[in-house]
Order: sequence, then C-alpha cells, then structure tokens
Amino acid sequence: MHIVLYEPEIPPNTGNIARLCAATQTPLHLIEPLGFSIEDRYLRRAGLDYWEHVQVRTWPDWAAFLQNKEPGRLVFTSARKGAAHHLFAFQPNDFLVFGPETRGLPEELLLDDALCVRVPIWGQVRSLNLSTCAGIVLYEALRQTGIPPEASGQ
Repeated sequence: MHIVLYEPEIPPNTGNIARLCAATQTPLHLIEPLGFSIEDRYLRRAGLDYWEHVQVRTWPDWAAFLQNKEPGRLVFTSARKGAAHHLFAFQPNDFLVFGPETRGLPEELLLDDALCVRVPIWGQVRSLNLSTCAGIVLYEALRQTGIPPEASGQ
C-alpha cells in the first residue's frame, strides 16, 4: 500500500499523514507543487520525531510520479464520487491518491468511477479532514488486504 498526496496545501495534515505512514510502514509520495516547505516547522511538529521512519518521496509533478512509480493500481479519493471505502475492493499494491485540501483531485484524474473511492458523509458537512480520510481509507485497505500479523496482535 502507498499513500500519494497530490499537491497538498496544509502542513499539519501532511505531518499527520506522515505519522500515519510511519505507524503503518506505508510509503508516502508527495506530488509538487506543495503548499509548504518540507522543512516547515508545522509539518515537522505534526509528524513529531517520526520523520526518520517515514519512507517519503517527493515528485516534481504528476507526470514524473506516473513515469517512475512502482507497479500498482491508482485508487483516487473523492468527497462525492466512487464507491464507499468499505465496499471498494483494495489490492495490496494500491496507491491511494488524495487531493489538495481546498479543491480535491482534478476531474481528469477522476474519470474512471471503478477506481474512485469515498468516505461516506451523512451529516451536515462538506467534507472530512484530509488526514482523517487518509487514516480511514488506509486502515480499511490494510484490513482487506491483510494487516501484517505483528500489527494485529497475533
């Protein structure tokens, strides 16, 4: 499993997702332009002292990422489009792609409904926080594909 942040804008969200990646040994891919510096103190503070345990890779743009990424399916997230995360059939080498906080993923990436996933919302909010969604989707994907035995307490 991989997490991909497409043009992330808010440092604390990226820091929280980096912590999630460190906790689950999930590689993190950051697609530029970023709305902050990776050296940003807010980004570091959100990730605390876990940065050395994050397999993070920064890409200059989407094309460079696509050209050089490892094999695996791209699964795009959306606030309103695609299957509910718990009904989607994840695969072990999926790249879970999350869009920027203020605008989400561009429509041209969301063309294949079969590869779109969403976290259902039934309350009176437009969307959930990016780091919250990343945690929900990643843990469901790991549950479906087999959380490592050492992580499950066995």
